Amino acid sequence: MTDNSTTRSAPGEQVLSLRGVSKNFGAVSALTDIELDVHAGEVVALVGDNGAGKSTLVKVLAGVHQPTTGTITFGGNPVTLPNPAAALDLGIATVFQDLALCENLDVVANIYLGRELNPLRLDEVAMEVKAWTLLNELSARIPSVRDVVASLSGGQRQTVAIARSLLLDPKLIMLDEPTAALGVAQTAEVLNLIERVRDRGHAVIMISHNMEDVRAVADRIVVLRLGRNNGVFYPDSSNEELVAAITGATENAVSRRAVRRQAGQDA
Repeated sequence: MTDNSTTRSAPGEQVLSLRGVSKNFGAVSALTDIELDVHAGEVVALVGDNGAGKSTLVKVLAGVHQPTTGTITFGGNPVTLPNPAAALDLGIATVFQDLALCENLDVVANIYLGRELNPLRLDEVAMEVKAWTLLNELSARIPSVRDVVASLSGGQRQTVAIARSLLLDPKLIMLDEPTAALGVAQTAEVLNLIERVRDRGHAVIMISHNMEDVRAVADRIVVLRLGRNNGVFYPDSSNEELVAAITGATENAVSRRAVRRQAGQDA
């Protein structure tokens, strides 16, 4: 993986902006006044303990849940996301932790599932060519696009799910625990894939409990605690800063380094 502090280019245009986004389930407040900005060519990691609101926030952005209050701006325009189809049409793709792959189908069929070319008379040759092209652009380690998913490793399955999310060229891709339950080699493969997705100009939101993985690929680290923002950090922030924000030892924490960098970026 590349060195976050020295080799990464500045992020591009703002893709997503959240202002005062809250989500209530009856009397329970899952999210409260969330603020978040994500830019093209940037990986933003969402971290926090269980119950911090990470998955709820991703589901709001994926159109699974609708916010109770607040504004979502996407591509410079205020938007509503009434359902997952609307989010996907807008350019927001989500890879949930369960991947939602059909193990009895091959790689091509999974990438094009629900988006087949000429569905009344499948153009399997064109789908295979385009699937190979996409996987080659991502330097994916898939032996054959005609292998059934059941025969693939965990890292290769994650690659197929990410490739499927890229098929419609979304502006924002959200990954929920993309390296969970993977071995060392498979984790490295997925992290490299995330870097290539970012380098293609996509904005990426990544949920992870693994701080090593977060530091390896994230450009910024956003901490949520009990459904609220509790800090914005960078990969070279100290473990003490991150742990304090995650556990609540510091409340509403924003590292001084993050403030300085953001000020320099906005200047």
